[in-house]
Amino acid sequence: MRGLTSAGPHPRARDTVRAGITAAAVLAVLAALALSVSACATGGTGARDEGPAHAEAAGGTGAAFSPAPSETFRRVNAVQLVRRDPQVSAAVKRALKPCSGDEYPVDVSYGDLTGGPAEDVVVNVLTCGDAVGVGSYVYRRENGAYQNVFKSEESPVYAEIDRGDLMVTKQVYEKGDPVSDPSGENVITYRWVSGRFVQEDYHHTDYSTVVGGDPSPAPGH
Repeated sequence: MRGLTSAGPHPRARDTVRAGITAAAVLAVLAALALSVSACATGGTGARDEGPAHAEAAGGTGAAFSPAPSETFRRVNAVQLVRRDPQVSAAVKRALKPCSGDEYPVDVSYGDLTGGPAEDVVVNVLTCGDAVGVGSYVYRRENGAYQNVFKSEESPVYAEIDRGDLMVTKQVYEKGDPVSDPSGENVITYRWVSGRFVQEDYHHTDYSTVVGGDPSPAPGH
C-alpha cells in the first residue's frame, strides 16, 4: 500500500549493499598495505617527515585566526560600584547583600549606550527570594571613573540594552496580586541625546486575568 514502508530493505537491495561493503573492505586493506610499505621506505615516520599537513595548507603559518577582544570592554565590580555610589538609596544598599556565600543578587550587562570611550555598564539589583528588581542603574566611564547617568528605584524595575537604547521594564501590580503574577507592565525606552537619557517610547501591557470562559465585556457594551 502507498505510504507504508517495510521494516527492512528489499532482499535484492540487501545483496547490493552487502556487495558494496565487501568491495570497500578489500580496498581499505590494500590501501593500508600500501601505506605501510611507503612508511618503511621513508624511515618509518611516514608523512611526518614532510611536516604537519595543516601547516602546509595554511601557508606555513600553523596558527588559526581568533578575533581580538574588544578594547573598550572593562569588567567592573558591580557590587562595589553600587555601594560606593552616593546616588543609590540607602534602602537599595541595604538590600544588596549575599544570597548565598559570596553570590549577590546583581545582574550586569555591558554595551554602547552613550558613545563613551568604554562600554557602558547596566546594573540591576534584585531581591534574593523572588528576584524582583529594586534598582536599575547605568554607569558611563568619564575621566577614568564610572559616573551614574541613569537610575530607577521604583520597584519592581529592570533595565537592559536593546539595540543601542536603554529599555526599562516596570511590573504593575494591583491590590492582591502575588509577586509572581503582576497585572501588567510598563516598558519605557530611552536614548542618549545631548549628554542625557531622553524618553523615546512608552507602552503599557495589561496581562489577561481570565481563567477559562469568556472575558467580561468592556464597559458600555
